[in-house]
Amino acid sequence: MTDLVVVSLEAWDGVWRRNQHLVAGLLRTDRSLRVLFVEPPTDPLHAARTRQPPRRGRGLVAIDDVAGIGAGRLWAWQGTKWLPRRVDPGADGRRAAGVRRAVDRLGWAAPIVWVNDPAGARLLELTGWPALYDITDDWLSAPRSSRELARLTTQEDSLVSRCAQVVVCSPGLGVRKGERRSVTLVPNGVDLAGYLVDPARPQDLPAGPVALYAGTVHPDRMDLDLTVRTAQALEGTGRLVLVGPLPLTAGELDRLSAAGVVLLGPRPAVRVAAYLRHADVLVVPHVVTAFTDSLDPIKRYEYQAAGRPVVSTPVAGFLDAGLPRVTVAGAADFPAVVAAALGAARPGPLPPVDATVPTWERRVGQMRVVLDRVASGMAS
Repeated sequence: MTDLVVVSLEAWDGVWRRNQHLVAGLLRTDRSLRVLFVEPPTDPLHAARTRQPPRRGRGLVAIDDVAGIGAGRLWAWQGTKWLPRRVDPGADGRRAAGVRRAVDRLGWAAPIVWVNDPAGARLLELTGWPALYDITDDWLSAPRSSRELARLTTQEDSLVSRCAQVVVCSPGLGVRKGERRSVTLVPNGVDLAGYLVDPARPQDLPAGPVALYAGTVHPDRMDLDLTVRTAQALEGTGRLVLVGPLPLTAGELDRLSAAGVVLLGPRPAVRVAAYLRHADVLVVPHVVTAFTDSLDPIKRYEYQAAGRPVVSTPVAGFLDAGLPRVTVAGAADFPAVVAAALGAARPGPLPPVDATVPTWERRVGQMRVVLDRVASGMAS
């Protein structure tokens, strides 16, 4: 039996991202595999400051509600970060010790570690378990404090030197990280099953023409000023709808709402296709930075599958994709281009699905090859 510890940047919840798609696919295709999914710790102090209910991490729990995965094969572990790292620099060490205790409770002897969260470097330092580093974001290019950047740099240096294999999700990351050592490209994909049916229009979509963004609305990626201007440009033509998590301040949320943006929040992964298929235009109002230039947005594959017109700022995944139905516009022209696309939309049957889009099934096979290399002790 193969055991795998995945140190993830996201929790295992209803909003599926890269890690969940790949882990679920691996579990379904290899019945000898068991996975411990390490979630980001809860942060009670931050929750209190943002007027959310503070809570402790849930510890070790079984995840038994994923189709095609038997009981006892998928577990999650979540700790608690009581104080900021600048006050409590030992938090990552305690988290690593908590993960090791969880592995001991499960009775696993020597698992492979799949690190996506750079803080997972501490777990490798503590255990020496064989590992791969899956780089999905270039955090060294993100806007961070000098203290945070120093921490991330130290963690990435440790991971790049310790891990048997390094995986990147985008060609841009391949160029940047490939300067230091050999890397393997495993891009993102899409689950086509939800697109190959004609879903009913979601009841919470506003009536009339809709321009829609699907994804986490985070200032690292999202140009909030541009989003506001786009919503204002659509007044009298249609509505701008955001579907996805909203990790924003109360002031930012109020500003978007005042501009007429419809904030639906996160929706379960199985329902995302219905929103994309019933939107009239799909949009990507992202900031253009060194950070966004490193990404391989999952929405690039979801939008392609949906078969709808797309308007994007010139960011990776859309600028260089060469896809039909994609219009790239700079921030100055973006609102007008979206308004024109929405004005040209006509009601009618759902468009054909683009079944040529790369799927998660293909990516699972690629990641399996990498895991086999780690298990055999093969270093890249």
